[in-house]
Amino acid sequence: MRQEYPQLGLTVRWSLADAPVDTLDRLREYVRSSSHERFEGMPGLAFKTWRARAGEWFEGCYVFADSAEREAFQTRFTHDADTAPGSAIIGSPPILIEPCEVVAIAEGGAGFTSSAGY
Repeated sequence: MRQEYPQLGLTVRWSLADAPVDTLDRLREYVRSSSHERFEGMPGLAFKTWRARAGEWFEGCYVFADSAEREAFQTRFTHDADTAPGSAIIGSPPILIEPCEVVAIAEGGAGFTSSAGY
């Protein structure tokens, strides 16, 4: 019998393929100026990372304390995805909103530091 594991992760991805050239710079500024602060210390959220590949995609990766927290966030986000700040900056809604299983998390020897920019 297959054991079920909680889906604590959520990936939200936007395409940057047709976005203006300066879009990733604008997204970086948005994360530094307001998005990071919004998620820092958010109840139910273990951590969030913002990832990107210039000209390809921009993504939020979330890990929640439990599946119920993830489901509630996903429901709220999906409802408002078309008007989310990332959608407004990019000019289109996410191409992917996908829950996932978090298999493991390891903190490296350099430690973990919360930062609004790298």
